[in-house]
Formats: sequence, C-alpha cells, structure tokens
Amino acid sequence: MKQGMEHKGRVYLKPSTQPPPLRVAVTGAAGQICYSLLKRIAAGEMFGKETPVILQLLEIPNEKVQKALAGVAMELEDCAFPLLEEVHCTSQPEEAFKDAEWCLLVGSKPRGPGMERADLLKDNGHIFVTQGRAIDAVAAENCRIVVVGNPCNTNCMIAAAQARRLPPERFTAMVRLDQNRAASQLAKKACVPVDVIEQLAIFGNHSPSQFPDFSNATIFGIPVPEVIEDVAWLEETFIETVRKRGADIIAARGVSSALSAANAIIDHVKSLCTPGKTIHSMAVRSSGEYGFGEGLWAGMPVRTTAPGTYEIVTNFHHDAFAKSKLLITQEELESEREMVKDFISLN
Repeated sequence: MKQGMEHKGRVYLKPSTQPPPLRVAVTGAAGQICYSLLKRIAAGEMFGKETPVILQLLEIPNEKVQKALAGVAMELEDCAFPLLEEVHCTSQPEEAFKDAEWCLLVGSKPRGPGMERADLLKDNGHIFVTQGRAIDAVAAENCRIVVVGNPCNTNCMIAAAQARRLPPERFTAMVRLDQNRAASQLAKKACVPVDVIEQLAIFGNHSPSQFPDFSNATIFGIPVPEVIEDVAWLEETFIETVRKRGADIIAARGVSSALSAANAIIDHVKSLCTPGKTIHSMAVRSSGEYGFGEGLWAGMPVRTTAPGTYEIVTNFHHDAFAKSKLLITQEELESEREMVKDFISLN
C-alpha cells in the first residue's frame, strides 16, 4: 500500500512499509532524565528503527513546568525525527495514558531536606494511585508499564494495586541502572569489555539495601569469583560502590543521575522486547522466589520469553553471605509495604 499527496494535479507517492505508530506515554517529561530519554525514543533506539512513535507527555499542572514541557516538545519537533509522528503535552493522566502501549513512569516527588522515607513513600503513593488507576482505565489492552520514579519498587506495587483490567506482570520497575553500574565496576576491575559479563542480577530494592549478585555472574563464561579473586573487594568495595553510586553522582554533579538513568530505561525496555536466553534484571512481582514476600516488587533475574513477557529465573544459588544480603533488602521491602498498606488496599 502506498500513501500519497496531491499537489497541483500531481500525486506524489511514497511506500508505506512502516508498522502503525506506537503510543508511548512518559511522565516527568520536562525533567532531566527525560531530556536525555525522549530524543532516543524518537530516534528509534528503544523500539527499533522501523517503528514510528507518538509521544504522550505528562507533567504536573504547574505553569512553569508546562511551559518547559512545551519547549521540550518544540525541540523534539525541531530534530525532525522521521519516526516521530506526534507529540502531545498534557497535565491530565487520562489524556497522557489514553491508548498507550507503553507507559514510562519516570516522574516522582524527590526526597527533600529532612524528609523521612515514610513521608516520601506516602507522598508518592498518592501520585501512583492516580496514575495506576488512569492507566488501567484508558491505556491499550497490551500496555506495559515501567516505573522509574523512586522509590520505584514500592511505587510500582502501588500502581499495580490499582489495576483491575491489566495484570500485575505488566508492571515492572527499573533496577537496570544498578545492573549497568555493577557490570561497569566488574569490567573495570577485571580489565575486560563490559559485554562479556553475563548473568549479573540485582536482587531486591532499588536502594542502598540492594544486593548486586556477583557470585552467579560470569566473565567470558567463568564465574566472577574465579576471575576476580579479591574476595574483600567483591564483598565490600564492589557492593558498596554499586549501592552508593547514585549518591556519589549527586555529590559530584550536584544533581542526580540523568544520562545513565535514561540509558537504563532504554536497556530495560529493549531487553523486555527481545526474547532470548539472555538474563537481565527487573523488579517484578514476587511469588515467593528467593525468599521475597508474595506480592512484593523485587529485583530478580528474568528472561524475556516473548516481546513484553518474561519469566523469573529461579536457579541462582546463594551462599550464607549472599543470603544475609538478601535478607536485608527483603526486610526493607516488607517495611515499605507496611508503610503504604493503605494505598495498596484502596481498591
């Protein structure tokens, strides 16, 4: 089939070989992460060079923020991306999520000075209740939801709890940034390319309690502890570096991770769209795997079985050291669930 345009009696035809456009909703769209993210989606780096996209951008109903969002939309238009068919800007969740096939929930309320974690969880709880309900009401039947805004594990649990139409396995939270950070540190220590590191999983919460599991990871197919024999570095320096990397970036830049976070969102979605044997990390709903309480969203190793569909890899083995780390992050996730139990039971 061809699409054409008539001008002064002449018809100009061009082949229409592209699939229909993919509707992608993105929240927090005027923020720094999205400033790095949106251009890459529009350029085809997330869904492929043959898939056109419609971006549906959500920001808070604040005049200054909405004005900034309009500027982002203008810049996207000025890039003249062939795959970018439309850009919609709104402050209304129902408009942003309408018919969306992917919802990338990047925006959340940041932790302010003197704010307790419980306060942060509750403030964001209201946001993700609203967004979860709107997505369930108006998004496409095949919609997938990726929660990035922190505390992302528990925000994802809250959003998923509002859904009655969309199943919980459609909701995932991002720990891919932690996986990328961990892979980079291992590659640097072993003096190898980062892409030879495999089976590297992030367990638990996207927080300083997380456990970057080096013991099941491999370098050129060889277990990491056999390549990097410095046990103290693995059990102490490596884990602490990965856990505190976000804080170190804030200390260095004065603002939180943006470029690397945007890159991790791209990696998360690409991995979720690409079936195969490759193991990657996502925070997904637990059914009791690795000791995580049922119904918690915990980082675990997964494998993509079909585009947008995954299975949890359950054959990772852990020694006493690893189990002690897993217990810490399990307990933190349980405590967060207790703090937001009213949001989870709203429906």
